[in-house]
Amino acid sequence: MTLTSLPCCRYRLAIAVVALAFFSGCARPSNKGFQGYVEGKYVYVASPQGGRLEDLSVSRGDVVGVSQPLFALDREPEAAALGQARSVLRADEARLADLKTGKREPEIDAIRAQLAQAQAESQKSIDLLKSYEKQFASGGVSETDVITARAAVDSSRAIVRQYQHNIAVAELPGREQQVKAQLQVVAADRAAVEQADWKLRQKQILSPRSGLVFDTLYRAGEWVPAGNPIVQLLPPENIEARFFVPEAMVGSLNLGQAVSLRCNGCSKDVAARITFISNQVEYTPPVIYSNENRARLVFMVIAKPTAEHAPMLHPGQPLEVTLP
Repeated sequence: MTLTSLPCCRYRLAIAVVALAFFSGCARPSNKGFQGYVEGKYVYVASPQGGRLEDLSVSRGDVVGVSQPLFALDREPEAAALGQARSVLRADEARLADLKTGKREPEIDAIRAQLAQAQAESQKSIDLLKSYEKQFASGGVSETDVITARAAVDSSRAIVRQYQHNIAVAELPGREQQVKAQLQVVAADRAAVEQADWKLRQKQILSPRSGLVFDTLYRAGEWVPAGNPIVQLLPPENIEARFFVPEAMVGSLNLGQAVSLRCNGCSKDVAARITFISNQVEYTPPVIYSNENRARLVFMVIAKPTAEHAPMLHPGQPLEVTLP
């Protein structure tokens, strides 16, 4: 060993001694029980949407219930997007209704008027043809005039049939393929409206759990990026006690077993039940396993107090845990 490495070794030795004292104190039962501490599992409430924090409805230390308002972000951009999505939906729904019902009645009336005019022209050409045929028999007109009159009759009749077909087509709904395509457009518009509405609702967040407002991480007027927590909650069911039991005693513990928690300042002991027994051993220094240091092996045990008594405990608070 060199002179330069000696201070480092002494430093490591000092750490080992301190750690040994700590784990020994946690693992070895005192006259009253085992030493432990309170652990809190926080719920960090955030919005998936970013924006300026307009309203912070709670303060540190408040006790809130489920669905109680916590905070609200600026809603103007999302409200405008929702309005636009609804306008597009209304326009496409009107287009779909138009395809299903065919042309409007005034449009059909216009075609009917054209049909009546064509029918009148057709009758006029028929009468003119009859007149020409009589005159041709007496030599009053030429054969060419009769042929021209017959062609005019055929043409006028074709125009009448065309307008009749136009009315029939106008009264029919849109083609099946057009209706199906428009249905898909309307479905996509409705999905866009739902998405815009969801984004708008994410600007006002309600409490997902009841519990203590442990901290607020932003102030009103500040810009909050999407997903950043704004309120830190501590539900009573997320409070637990952690303590360490020697290897020789861990086999006697069972899940659901009752324990008693005692803390400084508590008016009475807090009842709790074991919810977790670690199956992984934690070595206390020195870490070399042997029969001589077997007593220094400990296992972490977690016990949860009842919901009504949990608010009496605070994260980080030292405890004395006693077994029945």
